[in-house]
Amino acid sequence: MTFEQYKKEFTQEAINSGFSDQNINNCLKYAETLFQNKVPVIYNTSHLSALVGYNKSYLKRASVYTKYFYRKFEILKKNGKKREISEPLPSLKDIQIWILNNILYKVTVSKYAKAYIPKVSIKQNLIFHKNQEKVFTIDVENFFPSIKQHHINSLFLSFGYSKILSSLFSKICCLNESLPQGAPTSPYLSNLFFSPIDEIISKYCVKREIRYTRYADDMTFSGSFDENILFEFIKETLLNFDLIINEKKTKLMKKNTRQIVTGVVVNEKLQVPFKKRNEIRQSLYYIKKYGITSHMEKINMKKANYLLHLLGEITFVLQINPSDKEFIEYRDYLKKIL
Repeated sequence: MTFEQYKKEFTQEAINSGFSDQNINNCLKYAETLFQNKVPVIYNTSHLSALVGYNKSYLKRASVYTKYFYRKFEILKKNGKKREISEPLPSLKDIQIWILNNILYKVTVSKYAKAYIPKVSIKQNLIFHKNQEKVFTIDVENFFPSIKQHHINSLFLSFGYSKILSSLFSKICCLNESLPQGAPTSPYLSNLFFSPIDEIISKYCVKREIRYTRYADDMTFSGSFDENILFEFIKETLLNFDLIINEKKTKLMKKNTRQIVTGVVVNEKLQVPFKKRNEIRQSLYYIKKYGITSHMEKINMKKANYLLHLLGEITFVLQINPSDKEFIEYRDYLKKIL
C-alpha cells in the first residue's frame, strides 16, 4: 500500500469516526514519516496492543517489571568461562519477535554488518578477507551490555515513532537498561546501533584500501596497512559511542601464518581449522565403532542434545565447504541416528 492509498482510506474512516480536520492532519503527518522509513504505522499503546495480541496492562507490566519476565541461565564459552543468558518468557518473546519481524527487519543495516541478517551467511563475512597480506581482528568488550536503553530509545525515535511508543519499545527490548543476551531483538538492534559506527570506520578504510566487515562485535580488517594507526582510530571511534575494545582478543595475522576469521581459515581457501575437523572426525569414528551411548559415557557427556550439537558443527563445516564428501557422509549418518 502506498501512502496516498493509506491517506485516502484513513481520511475516510477518520471522518466517519468524527475526527476533526486538525486531528486527521496530525495523524497523517505522523504516519507519513513512518511510511518513509518503511515501518508500520502505530499511533499509540492501544494500537500496539491490538497488533501484538496482548492487552495494554500486560505491555505496561512487561515494561515496568521487566526482570520478572526473564529466566537466567549460564552457558560455557570457548575459553571455559561462563556467559549469562537472559531468556524472555514466552509471552514477552512473542512481542519481541513481532517487533523484530514487523519493525526492525524493515530497517536496513550497514552493508558491512554480516551477522544476524536474514539470508546473509557467515561466508559473506569471510570472502572479503581471503588471501590478504594482513588480517586484523578487533572485538568489542561486553557488546550487548554496552548498548543501553537510551540508545535503543533513540533508534525507535529515529524511525518516526512517538516518545511514548519509543520508550515502551526500548523498555520491552531491554533488561536492566541494556540489551540482554537471549532476547530475539538484541542482535538486530545491535546492528542498527552500530550502523553509524560502520559508516565512520568504512569511510576511513575505503580511503586507505583496507577491507572491513563486522560479524556481531567481531570487526575484521585486511589488506596492507599499519595496524597500530588503525587500532588507535578504531579505539577512539568506539569511545565516542561508549564502547571499549577487548584488547585481549585483538589479533594480527600475517600472510605467512594461519589467518582465522570467525573460526574459519581464510589464507588461500576457506576452511574450518584442521583441529576442529579432526575432533569431529574422531567423534564420528568412536560413535560408529562403539555406539553413541558408549561414546557419551567415555567422554562423560550428559547433554541430551549432544548429537544435535555435533550435527550443527558438521553443518557449519559444510556451510564453508559444501562439497566436502567426508562431512556430507557424517551429516547423513547422524541424521539417520537422530
